[in-house]
Amino acid sequence: MNKKLNTVFFILGATLFNVLTAVVCFLLFSFIYIKFIYSSAPEQSSSWAFSFIFLAAIVVSFIVYRYLLKYLMTKVDVEKYFDPLFVRKKFKKPGS
Repeated sequence: MNKKLNTVFFILGATLFNVLTAVVCFLLFSFIYIKFIYSSAPEQSSSWAFSFIFLAAIVVSFIVYRYLLKYLMTKVDVEKYFDPLFVRKKFKKPGS
């Protein structure tokens, strides 16, 4: 496989991992809320609680993704296996 294909597969896999982590966090936080807090909380707070749970799941999944990506970058030579996503264009100076 070439570098571009490795990069595409890595991006797809990392995105899938991030989404699955967010779903697992959402289900876990929802279970904890329903099991321990829901019965004693007022009814009006349930809509706010699930909004907060949704945001917390996204934040936690992003943090997990970020730390795992940093760990992976220390173990794998990124330049050897992956193509850069953004390449800087060299600008010519006027008059050169």
